[in-house]
Amino acid sequence: MEHSADIKKLERHYLPGDFKVTTWEALEPYFKELTERAFNSKSDLEQWLKDVSEVEAAVSEDACWRQIKMTCDTTDKSLEEAFTYFCMEIQPKLQPYADLLNRKLIDSAFTKELDEHLYFTYLRNVKKNIELFREQNIPIQAELSVMQQQYGAIAGKMTVEVAGQEYTLQQAAKFLESHDRGLREEVYRKIQERRLQDKDAMNELYSQLIDRRNEVAKNAGFKNYRDYKFEELGRFDYTKEDCFQFHEAVKLHVLPLVQKIYERKKEKLGLDTLRPWDTEAEAEGIKPLHPFHTGKELLEKTVQCFSELNPFFAACLQKMQHLGHLDLESRKGKAPGGYNCPLAESGAPFIFMNAAGQMGDVTTMVHEGGHAIHSFLAHPLALSAFKEYPMEIAEVASMSMELFTMNHWEAFFDDAEELKRAKEHQLERVITIFPWIATIDKFQHWVYENPSHTVVERTAKWQEILNEFSTTAIDFSGLEKYREYSWQRQLHLFEVPFYYIEYGIAQLGAIGMWMQYKKDPEQALNNYMNALSLGGTKTLPELYDAAGLKFDFSPSHIKSLMEFVKEEMEKL
Repeated sequence: MEHSADIKKLERHYLPGDFKVTTWEALEPYFKELTERAFNSKSDLEQWLKDVSEVEAAVSEDACWRQIKMTCDTTDKSLEEAFTYFCMEIQPKLQPYADLLNRKLIDSAFTKELDEHLYFTYLRNVKKNIELFREQNIPIQAELSVMQQQYGAIAGKMTVEVAGQEYTLQQAAKFLESHDRGLREEVYRKIQERRLQDKDAMNELYSQLIDRRNEVAKNAGFKNYRDYKFEELGRFDYTKEDCFQFHEAVKLHVLPLVQKIYERKKEKLGLDTLRPWDTEAEAEGIKPLHPFHTGKELLEKTVQCFSELNPFFAACLQKMQHLGHLDLESRKGKAPGGYNCPLAESGAPFIFMNAAGQMGDVTTMVHEGGHAIHSFLAHPLALSAFKEYPMEIAEVASMSMELFTMNHWEAFFDDAEELKRAKEHQLERVITIFPWIATIDKFQHWVYENPSHTVVERTAKWQEILNEFSTTAIDFSGLEKYREYSWQRQLHLFEVPFYYIEYGIAQLGAIGMWMQYKKDPEQALNNYMNALSLGGTKTLPELYDAAGLKFDFSPSHIKSLMEFVKEEMEKL
């Protein structure tokens, strides 16, 4: 099947072409008409669904742009105000209508005439939303949307001074690759100290978020926020017990590999003890990897790399560049992190990241690039709701791209030795990320099972879980005060609660995709694109199946995948 990156903005047939989301008063008549419209046939219902989808796409894209602009410049108060206005004045008024539209769909006699194969997951989601909807949660959810953005505002201001120059924490991290161990330690401590300055503000923010989230769960009749969130995230295909099993499997089958990786690192660096500021460094005489200098160069090289993998992938990035849908370089006043934001009407998404010239930036770029390809492939689906795919497949899209592209990283490294090191770095990351995923996930389960905990209890519990998944190969002695608050650097805890285990599940899927790719590249890429083209119109196990994967995170499956990665590392 041929895929085209020449994506067209959705044509409007229901809303006026020049309609912009400004106030609720301007938007409400459309929602009113949709809730009141009568349908007398299946085709009336299908037309109504298209109109609902069109309005949803327009509103969703408007909200996304408000967030994008605000994260690109956290210093501009008017951008933050525009975002807050949407969260407080528009979103809360939309929710009761969304619930009415959901009920109208489920109650219609014509709904059972819809194609079951196409509509099954959509209708399942709609029913779930009806069950979760509570009028009294609307103002709390609006408040939460605004509170969550405070994390970016606090973190976006964090800078440190190195050799008389100011750097964002993302930019300063490149000094951790320096040969000068003294400089590495100095910068490491500066970064940690800077985080500590805001530890109380972060703790206070997190406590408030936990409180409000717990209230939402209780209002909806749930024992705790974890159980509510599992339902809200549509985790129909696995349970909390599966997550606990995943945590144990990481301890059993991944930690020993992590231990080996860091012991090898210690040997390479010729150190008696490996400290946390040593893990990114290279041995004397080996220059840190500098795959690119500017955001422009990062993009050009990624396009080159993508085009060798599949010309369609490259064309997607070029289309985004043409539309101005990229903001790649780190700068002061920009929110931390990286994301790919799907834009429901435009179709071509927006990539935001904080590149500073490091190897990790290449990984982020191809990762977000994988998400972008997913947005392009799902865009032709008929309804906005069909493009709401589960995160566990979304992250397979991005993480597989990290591994697929490795064969074409010559775009970034013309030196064979550097290329080999870059691949090693990537495979080490594939493995060393698992314990952190398990740590963050297990921590969240505890936090929301015990919502009335104190900050002291939280800190103690965090340290206990962190130690459970830590390798003894790295010596943290004397750094306890930094480790106590190391969870605060994980923005997911603040902004997208419970969204993190997906990375673990998807990393397993990505390793599976890469195994396929090693055997038959063409078939693997076909499976990959076929699965992503389905958007959210199939269940998670079916989407994995379409990609030629097993939806499985049992210890035995994890063990076999880890053995494969280990073999691949040994080949390097």
